[in-house]
Amino acid sequence: MNNIDKIFNDASDIKEFSSQYMDYLNSILKSINSEQIEKFVEVILEAREQESQIFFIGNGGSASTASHFANDMAIGTRSLDKPFKAISLTDNVSIISAIGNDYGFDEIFYQQTKLYLKKNDVLVAISASGNSKNLIKAVDYVNAIGGITIGISAFDGGKLCKKSMHSVHVPTEQGEYGPAEDCHLIINHLVSNYLLRLVMAKN
Repeated sequence: MNNIDKIFNDASDIKEFSSQYMDYLNSILKSINSEQIEKFVEVILEAREQESQIFFIGNGGSASTASHFANDMAIGTRSLDKPFKAISLTDNVSIISAIGNDYGFDEIFYQQTKLYLKKNDVLVAISASGNSKNLIKAVDYVNAIGGITIGISAFDGGKLCKKSMHSVHVPTEQGEYGPAEDCHLIINHLVSNYLLRLVMAKN
């Protein structure tokens, strides 16, 4: 039984469940290592300076977060003269389904990184469990060709936390997808809002 199960069992109604859920979410946010976020931002800013591309990948809810991250970083920062070249590899259904059909689901990000990603580009892999095979295969490839890998994970971090060059870890119990993905989106908005204001301050 994880913490969300306990909160549900203890709560008498949705009002109490809501209050306890948000209290728990707040405790998770406070436990995230801000130095990991700092390093993440440093890598993104360096990629911008070098005009490197930043690719986001993830499955399920994390695919949506990858898409959201790329939108907020590339367009939301309003830096079109010197952009953050952020792209989500989760968004093209034709490409993903073609690769999945022809090569297998474990290849959907690996094949795309082989096609698009160059040395010094950045790959941001987002996963609650950190053990998705298609993410790990892409991370291994990018590490091998001289790219930069960042894992955004939860639970115990899984293989993603160990294999990525840099990590932003959200410490939750196993199976707590809701709080994990809540925090990943908050990290997105935290980072994107910071970058927007940083860019505006320098203009």
